[in-house]
Amino acid sequence: MARKRKSANYGDESNQPPTKKVASTEPLPDGVHHYETLEEVPWDLQKYWHQGYSIFSKYDDGIWMTDDAWFGVTHESVAKYVAYLQLQSRSNKGSTIAKHVSEATNRSIIVDAFCGVGGNTIAFALSGKFKRVYAIEKDAATLACAKHNAEIYGVADKITWFHGDCFEILGAMEGRTEKTVDALKAIVGQFGLIFASPPWGGPSYRNAEVFDLESMEPYTFSHLYKSFQRVTSNVVLYLPRTSDLRQVANVVQEDKKVQVVHYCTNGTSRALCTYLGDWAPLKLNS
Repeated sequence: MARKRKSANYGDESNQPPTKKVASTEPLPDGVHHYETLEEVPWDLQKYWHQGYSIFSKYDDGIWMTDDAWFGVTHESVAKYVAYLQLQSRSNKGSTIAKHVSEATNRSIIVDAFCGVGGNTIAFALSGKFKRVYAIEKDAATLACAKHNAEIYGVADKITWFHGDCFEILGAMEGRTEKTVDALKAIVGQFGLIFASPPWGGPSYRNAEVFDLESMEPYTFSHLYKSFQRVTSNVVLYLPRTSDLRQVANVVQEDKKVQVVHYCTNGTSRALCTYLGDWAPLKLNS
């Protein structure tokens, strides 16, 4: 008998009827999956698949994933603004990325530079704090997942999607390229901020007691920081929980302040965010 994952209660929203039920006959693009039983799942993804409802509470509504996305997608309980609202009504504990990003700055536009399958992008759109969410993804199959998943959460109309290299599209390289979207760069520079959850180089980062941020592949911390600073001074980088903060301090100018927050689920740190630029003090556990 095929084994299905047991649903867990991750808040009131997961108990509500689906906002949109995806037809089971809908064809999936190449490289895209929606695993329904353990037998379908590659062995190295099985522990992530068991966490499916924590990653996307609407997983059974037809969430699309690529195999690589399981390693890097931000858990909904960490990313999602709605989770913050639910936590406030219960125990007044817990902080989420979308809450901090939206409340600590007066910027009205946000760019998710590595949107992946949409975990953070959807959270920013659900927050209702931004006039527009711009999402960039280099891999076509992954971008297809993000667009599809945003439809399931009912926020696709709040997001503008770009397929390509975020550094080229944002004009974050030393020289302008033909792929630079000048209007987007101008808007983000004046009104926006950049959130980036870059590739960490695979799950091997877990083995490091202190993670070398200059070993991240294919983009090092210093490359990310210097590139995005060409577009806007307000940048949030989502990094491994064991990141070497001394490297952050060395890269950021001496007169600049950095706020660092660990984001946890079930008492365990999942990752940390560095808030770089002009941010109000973050309100933790409030």
